[in-house]
Amino acid sequence: HYSGLEEAVYRNIQACKELAQTTRTAYGPNGMNKMVINHLEKLFVTNDAATILRELEVQHPAAKMLVMASHMQEQEVGDGTNFVLVFAGVLLELAEDLLRMGLSVSEASYIVIEGYEKACKKALEILPDLVCCSAKNLRDTEEVASLLHTSVMSKQYGSEHFLAKLIAQACVSILTDSGHFNVDNIRVCKIVGAGVSASSVLHGMVFKKETEGDVTSVKDAKIAVYSCPFDGMITETKGTVLIKNAEELMNFSKGEENLMDLQVKAIADSGANVVVTGGKVADMALHYANKYNLMLVRLNSKWDLRRLCKTVGATALPRLTPPTLEEMGHCDSVYLSEVGDTQVVVFKHEKEDGAISTILIRGSTDNLMDDIERAVDDGVNTFKVLTRDKRLVPGGGATEIELAKQITSYGETCPGLDQYAIKKFAEAFEAIPRALAENSGVKANEVISKLYAVHQEGNKNVGFDIEAEAAAVKDMLEAGVLDTYLGKSWGIKLATNAAVTVLRVDQIIMAKPSGGPKPPSGKKDWDEDQNE
Repeated sequence: HYSGLEEAVYRNIQACKELAQTTRTAYGPNGMNKMVINHLEKLFVTNDAATILRELEVQHPAAKMLVMASHMQEQEVGDGTNFVLVFAGVLLELAEDLLRMGLSVSEASYIVIEGYEKACKKALEILPDLVCCSAKNLRDTEEVASLLHTSVMSKQYGSEHFLAKLIAQACVSILTDSGHFNVDNIRVCKIVGAGVSASSVLHGMVFKKETEGDVTSVKDAKIAVYSCPFDGMITETKGTVLIKNAEELMNFSKGEENLMDLQVKAIADSGANVVVTGGKVADMALHYANKYNLMLVRLNSKWDLRRLCKTVGATALPRLTPPTLEEMGHCDSVYLSEVGDTQVVVFKHEKEDGAISTILIRGSTDNLMDDIERAVDDGVNTFKVLTRDKRLVPGGGATEIELAKQITSYGETCPGLDQYAIKKFAEAFEAIPRALAENSGVKANEVISKLYAVHQEGNKNVGFDIEAEAAAVKDMLEAGVLDTYLGKSWGIKLATNAAVTVLRVDQIIMAKPSGGPKPPSGKKDWDEDQNE
């Protein structure tokens, strides 16, 4: 029988283990998909840990610590969330074995925490020595595509070559001369129909909209952007007009028409031939836009309006005033196109180095396209990480096994009880190749023993061969299976921090109202006269 405090520690560990087990079977290219139905009853079919965790409502406070660590990895690196969860879960599972060895829980927790922190520090010292190559030229589409394979493969196994090439084209086209890269500048537009192989990249922006007027295509577009409705000005105060005969009525409406005519003519005279508005388009304004050959596009989202302004270099005007040359945007062509049976408006730049690129995703179902979009996001985030740090480490469990081997040796040299925790930390790294092997239907113990044997001979880059029928290993550098150095170092750091934080907790105190009878609720309408 455990005391109350011990029970709390074990319960915390149990909750975290269960959460990690959920995503462990989704790890790697052969990971199983999860069908998640969120609180709004929306269906997600994915093996992306970040999405699974975002849509799950995790109640247990200790398990929430792991979720927060994985969210942090998502924000910092944009990929590797499952690594954080699986690794933290195994650290806690192995810590439980140490806690059961006989010491009091508070003593054992202290030893385990100290050991884990030492081992984490050592792992981050070893990691730079495991770097097998670096990205040479981030403006070379072929090289970038090969570096993005691993990231895309874990979500879309089979389509990784095609998708990595698309993502590479989009990323390279918007990489500035200074090397600055903004993830938000790669847009995704999903249109049902055809197949994944029909997806493409466009330099510019694509909106699932139809044009408002008769003009559907403009070359060498000069664009006026308005954040207000495309309509006549409405006075701030209400006015009453007394009309006595038909002639006055004609003159009244003619005055309004003339005013609208002048406004639209002034916009056309300024040189603009495309008008984008963020509000509704009045019928009369539409008539005059057609008269002066203006192409009209309506965007409901203010975010889309802002991005478009950034793409074409326009300034959004708050009133229907004619734009100056500085306020107008410019792009090579704006046209209405049909993709499948969906009408889209395309703002296209012919030159490669535009501010924004759009990846047009095709697929048979919305769920499939959502999953491809998540793979695209991971690929784009990997490119962003490479612009910060070009170093790469071997994937497929090669880095983990080498770390496990070296940290075990380090544990042997440590005096004191924390050497057990250091060795367990090393053992936790085995969980990654183990998960890859199990999800590929191969005996995990066989794979791990083969990996250790090869690494003992000094082959640091050898990892698990996911495509082989049996338990086989191969050189990951030659196979092109590479992970980013930053992604791995942040993952180790965050997983260790999460595990240590959970181990430091011995009680969960929830601030809830105490029991007892509820106070009587006051009578309704107590202040009203009873006689009424």
